[in-house]
Amino acid sequence: MKEAGSKNLKLNDREVAILRLLAEGYTSSRIAAELSLSTETIRWYRKKLLLKFDADNAVALVRKASDSGII
Repeated sequence: MKEAGSKNLKLNDREVAILRLLAEGYTSSRIAAELSLSTETIRWYRKKLLLKFDADNAVALVRKASDSGII
């Protein structure tokens, strides 16, 4: 598990992998294919990550994850 920034958010390896792929511009369906998961599962993870990082969208999520040193 990695901790994110001053909030000490705990992220598992799957969440970090999804963040890295989002940062590379992958869509949910492409991330799903890459990680051998369903698109719905990726959408669930994205929703949870948006909440953890208090982000309104994927761009803000990636920026906050990058600023936190996660990606």
